[in-house]
Amino acid sequence: MAAIAFKKLQNGSDIRGVALEGIEGQPVNLTEEAVTTIAKAFGAWLSKKTGKDAGQLKVAIGRDSRISGPALLAAAAKGLCTAGVSVTDCGLASTPAMFMTLVTDGFSFDGSIMITASHLPFNRNGMKFFVASGGLEKSDIAEILALAEAGDFLTPQTPGKMDACDFISVYAKGLVEKIRAASGSEKPLEGFHIVVDAGNGGGGFFVDKVLAPLGADASGSQFLEPDGSFPNHIPNPEDKTAMESIRGAVLANHADLGIIFDTDVDRAGAVDKNGREINRNRIIALISAILLHEHPGTAIVTDSITSSGLKTFIEEKGGIHHRFKRGYKNVINEAIRLNREGTDCQVAIETSGHGALKENYFLDDGAYLIAKILVQMARLKKEGKTIDELIADLQEPLEAKEYRMKILAEDFKEYGNRLIEALKEYAAKQPGWQVEPNNYEGIRVKFAQGDGDGWFLLRLSLHDPIIPLNIESNAQGGVKHIAGKLYPFVAQYEEIDSACLQEEVQG
Repeated sequence: MAAIAFKKLQNGSDIRGVALEGIEGQPVNLTEEAVTTIAKAFGAWLSKKTGKDAGQLKVAIGRDSRISGPALLAAAAKGLCTAGVSVTDCGLASTPAMFMTLVTDGFSFDGSIMITASHLPFNRNGMKFFVASGGLEKSDIAEILALAEAGDFLTPQTPGKMDACDFISVYAKGLVEKIRAASGSEKPLEGFHIVVDAGNGGGGFFVDKVLAPLGADASGSQFLEPDGSFPNHIPNPEDKTAMESIRGAVLANHADLGIIFDTDVDRAGAVDKNGREINRNRIIALISAILLHEHPGTAIVTDSITSSGLKTFIEEKGGIHHRFKRGYKNVINEAIRLNREGTDCQVAIETSGHGALKENYFLDDGAYLIAKILVQMARLKKEGKTIDELIADLQEPLEAKEYRMKILAEDFKEYGNRLIEALKEYAAKQPGWQVEPNNYEGIRVKFAQGDGDGWFLLRLSLHDPIIPLNIESNAQGGVKHIAGKLYPFVAQYEEIDSACLQEEVQG
């Protein structure tokens, strides 16, 4: 059997790999053997971090609806038990729920694992790890994989014990209690018609375990049954097909709100009663409006591709917009840093739908994000208002587009960073190019009204050999105008596949 390339399974602060055959050119590398060994390594790492012997450790494991989930959960449990660690099988769960196993009264776990690959295709899977202080960092994952590669594990004579727990019900009950407490009502959603689209991921529990106890009519909800082949659409609030699916359900059922989750429920999006999507900049604006009412002047940390209109929206409501790097761990860690240094920051949120609130352990939790919106809906109803009114004055761009240009160079990070540094020098010399001074990722350049009336952001992808380019404009034809300004520079770089940008400019 070929040696396992453990280090290649790292994807930032997660483990990701191909778990099933079925797609040509994608051989399985996240095998049951690999997961067993990584779980053993996590046990060893956890023992070192806590100072406890393996026999004293307890770890909870959950999974999303992926086809490979049960087998990989069993493989992880086997690895931990072999190492002497006791395991609780939480079965079908959400990523946020698996963190909550560590901080919920009545439970005493030392760590937890979620078997998930978020919105990736059916053949992929992965592992996320938690301790009570939060999700593991990139450096922690590297350390665990180094232990797995070394394979130097002690095997105690007494294996760890195994039991099971329906923790998603415990987690859902906690959400219900929070919503009731915040709204001051046993059934605050009575009279509301709310539909959920779980995309056959792990979010189907929200209907029976959260909405029903709160009094909502959830008829018309769809794709609630777990099915890791994702037969209807990818569970992803950023996916056009997925958003059109929940939009259609809202309009067909004349619902007050539509909710959509990603596969492991750490991200969410919504649709208002008029069929307007509440995702990307709009969901950031909505949670910002709610939190700025509760915490005037708070800072809102977002990823780098948020719109100029969102910045204006936050600032006009008295908040501070702190635009940072992409990556949910990046925005979360930046929000934690701001609080530590004395700046109140209540939320870290990406346009992808990853939203982490200070009041909820800075855990990116799609269900909790929706819970905040539901509480606000109940409050607004008493005033004769609806949730969409909170973001009615958000200025949205007339045009917005993303181009994902492949980097063909072998050392793609070095090549991409060299291009970006050269562009910074180039941009500084171009008339009418206004380089954003407080930018933490790539280069962001603004253009005045009459000269594109918008901006571009060129950055290096977090993990892939790609340079994404985002362009936004408030003028008809503005995206093409701005693309035309940038294309001659990018075209000089032979190791960049800029055909998509060329097509925009010349089309």
